Amino acid sequence: MARLYRVDNNETIGQITDKQVQFLVDMLEEEDSDDQDYYIDQDTLELFSDNNCDPELLALLEGALEDGEDGLDIAWE
Repeated sequence: MARLYRVDNNETIGQITDKQVQFLVDMLEEEDSDDQDYYIDQDTLELFSDNNCDPELLALLEGALEDGEDGLDIAWE
C-alpha cells in the first residue's frame, strides 16, 4: 500500500491501494515519469466521481480538502 499525504505539511491523508494509485496516475497529469504529486480541487473530485473513482479514495480526498480551501497538493509514496 502507498501513503497518500499533503505536500504542504506532510500530513498523512491515508493508505491507498495500488489500484487507487493507478487511478490517480491515469486521471491526473504528471510532469514526468517520476512525478508523484498532484493538485486537487473540487473540480478534480467531481471529475473523479464522474469516472467511477473508488468510494474510499474519493472520501479520503474529500476529507483532505478542508472547508474553504481552494485546492491542495497531494503526493504518494
